[in-house]
Amino acid sequence: MEKTNKISSTFLLEKSISSIEYQIELSKAYLPVYQEKLDLKLERKSKSIKKRYLPKLIESELETLSNQDYLNYFTKDKLAKLDEEYYWKKRALHTSFHRKKLKLSDQEKIDLAKKELNLKLDALTKEIHDEKNQLIETYSQRNYSAELQKINIKAYESLKSEVDQMVTNELKAYKEKVEAMKKKAQEKSDAKVSSLEAKLVQKKKQLQNALSLNPLELEKMESIIPNEAIMKIDGLTMQFGGLKAVDNLTFEVKKGEIFGLIGPNGAGKTTVFNCITQFYKPTMGNVLYRDRNNRVLSLNSYKVHDVIQTGIVRTFQNVELIWELSILDNMLVGAHSLYRSRFIHHSFQTFGYKREEQILRARAEKILTDLGLIQYKFFYPIGLPYGVLKRIELARTLMTNPSLIILDEPAAGLNDSETEELAHTIKKIQKDYQCTIFLVEHDMGLVMSICDTICAISFGKKLAIGTASEIQKSKVVQEAYLGGE
Repeated sequence: MEKTNKISSTFLLEKSISSIEYQIELSKAYLPVYQEKLDLKLERKSKSIKKRYLPKLIESELETLSNQDYLNYFTKDKLAKLDEEYYWKKRALHTSFHRKKLKLSDQEKIDLAKKELNLKLDALTKEIHDEKNQLIETYSQRNYSAELQKINIKAYESLKSEVDQMVTNELKAYKEKVEAMKKKAQEKSDAKVSSLEAKLVQKKKQLQNALSLNPLELEKMESIIPNEAIMKIDGLTMQFGGLKAVDNLTFEVKKGEIFGLIGPNGAGKTTVFNCITQFYKPTMGNVLYRDRNNRVLSLNSYKVHDVIQTGIVRTFQNVELIWELSILDNMLVGAHSLYRSRFIHHSFQTFGYKREEQILRARAEKILTDLGLIQYKFFYPIGLPYGVLKRIELARTLMTNPSLIILDEPAAGLNDSETEELAHTIKKIQKDYQCTIFLVEHDMGLVMSICDTICAISFGKKLAIGTASEIQKSKVVQEAYLGGE
């Protein structure tokens, strides 16, 4: 009973620490979003002020034009519209004549219809010609001298300078208000982050005290997983009835590396993934994981929906996007475990909900931009190339700021160029987001080109582990894939 209470207390402290860390991240992330909002308000205010003076400026600018430029300015588009109107009316008359001609067999009637057409064409030409002349005459009455034009240019420049000054003066007070709001937001954010960080230190101390209540177990865990390792699979066995899908498997995954797990079909690779993420509870063995706070966790004691809180995310063999949502909304779904706002906040569109939504939306757009997928943010998944969908699914895993990403056959169904793009994306995530990548893959070209360490298994047992060249040279691996003599 006492042991159960200790585990429960430790788990609650871990959840509390995760929540505080997220609040700190949220507070820091919201500040630039809020400042950008204020900058957009300032820009809109500037445009609004300028719009008030625009008619007066345009009127003054027209006075600076020469007589010919003035005539062109007001008649060019209208003359073009008259020409277009003449073209379509003329075409309609010709079409009507040709239809009538097809119905007539008497040449005299055809000639009569042709004369009628010519009369209508002449009348149309005269009508358009008169309209053009009237239009030109209307705007030709302006007769400014060169001297008057120079005076008008000076008056326009003076007015423009005056307007610019008025706009600057009107914006000055608003700019000061915006800067004051930015400063206040910065101070408020700093105070909140400082308070949360103090609270975080306190909670971490409480967690250390809780863990120190069981020093033997803690020491045992930390002794079997090296400091440079993020995960250790220790004697993992998964049995389904009389079948051992995984048989006493042991290996380590180092921090920051790309680790590949390979093996023939039915070797137990996906079963290993399911044991790590607790979709399956191992029959025997342990899955040890070193989290962001350098604490060693036994994932065996976690429920499947709590594993993501430790910093582990995974993808599946098939694309698991939601087809009815846009790519951007699919990215936000990937951050569902981070949301602190609840149903009631969503229902009433509270400030906290809106702020959280803005921050996560900004994060999603940044990830899509980093991975060269931003052009698809408003697209729906259906109809997009399969390679793009795979990369989007990979991008979605970054929404929770993971330490370890588990990829189950990411290149399945991709052609050579799509596989190459995927390899580039995986390497970029490893480098730019400082993530450890653990993947299962049948495409040996991809595995050998990107993996730092490779573990080969067959029938759930480890055959060999090492670099790409070492695995390629391994006789037991060759025998497992190609068969013995």
